[in-house]
Amino acid sequence: MSGQPPRILLFGPRGQLGWELRRTLSTLGEVVSAGRGGADHLLDITDLPALETLVKRVEPQLLVNATAYTAVDRAESEPELARRVNADAVAWLGELGRALDCPVIHYSTDYVFSGKGRRPWREEDEPAPLSVYGHTKLEGEQRLAASGARYLVLRLAWVYGARGSNFLLTMRRLMKERARIGVVADQFGAPTWARQIAEASAQILARCREGEGFSLQGREGIYHLAAAGKASWHQFAEAIREGLALPCEVQAIGTRDYPTPARRPAWSVLDCDKAWRTFGVRIPHWRQGLALCLEELACRQ
Repeated sequence: MSGQPPRILLFGPRGQLGWELRRTLSTLGEVVSAGRGGADHLLDITDLPALETLVKRVEPQLLVNATAYTAVDRAESEPELARRVNADAVAWLGELGRALDCPVIHYSTDYVFSGKGRRPWREEDEPAPLSVYGHTKLEGEQRLAASGARYLVLRLAWVYGARGSNFLLTMRRLMKERARIGVVADQFGAPTWARQIAEASAQILARCREGEGFSLQGREGIYHLAAAGKASWHQFAEAIREGLALPCEVQAIGTRDYPTPARRPAWSVLDCDKAWRTFGVRIPHWRQGLALCLEELACRQ
């Protein structure tokens, strides 16, 4: 394939992150999308024979997995389905990547940590997930590492965007419908715009371009990739309200006042210095990302 751009096989192109990756990764090569709902190739990622057939037919130089089972509460009652998507499918991608000598980029989550502590979590900190979702995402990380494939795991936190189902869009809807809402004020993280994750991913991969493919030599492993700064869900909601100029009152409540089937970590702030040291990539402060995302939403109305 001399002179041809590398083929990037993207799984989950219709999700809020995958939608952005389809655009940013196109600057690095030919993006071939695989997923449900009108993607280039319809695929159930838990269907191993179909997955293997597609990968061998496309012959990609890079596998990017933006697919995940992200229904945190529903996962408590659907653990096997969550495991098939978040762990089994990731292991299969690793095995296929190893067989084809093709690097695998996979996205994970802050929910692999317990939330106990008050300094940002580093990549080498011991995981201790509290939920089925967190356990299955951690298992996916571990099985990818054990597959023998060349890989990067990018751990994300509090992802939102102008599409899909996320906290920002939920808050916007509720603030328009109600005069008062309660939002948890004792869980902390860094709200991160999906577009900035996709842009940072493209920057990382641009630094890994080598010839007609991608080389991760000396840079494989886990990296944290989240916006700078920190906020509680309540502070994030207040910033959304201010940005939308809505009159809704946002009341601070505790986790115990808003019980959910799955336990959430109280502290999800990620230390992203490793990605900066290795790739020279850093996502700006979460308030900057939110302002830009709200601008996009305003333009679409």
